[in-house]
Amino acid sequence: MALLITKRCINCDMCEPECPNQAITMGAEIYEIEPERCTECIGHYEKPTCQTVCPITNTIILDPNHQETEEQLWDKFVLLHHADKI
Repeated sequence: MALLITKRCINCDMCEPECPNQAITMGAEIYEIEPERCTECIGHYEKPTCQTVCPITNTIILDPNHQETEEQLWDKFVLLHHADKI
């Protein structure tokens, strides 16, 4: 499942530079996560770093509109970071 930044976001700029997949960008009002690039940090870290660094509790949550299995997230990680070796 990709992650989603909710309206609780205060635009503190903590999450964007921490994303190893460059999935976080500034949207019209708050930061947004591009579901096609979000792997919940699988392949990089034990926990999603954006959730770890966010100073506001429950601001970055699982996106119910983009459900993926752990295997699908791993496949996405491989395509994003190792496509040239496939």
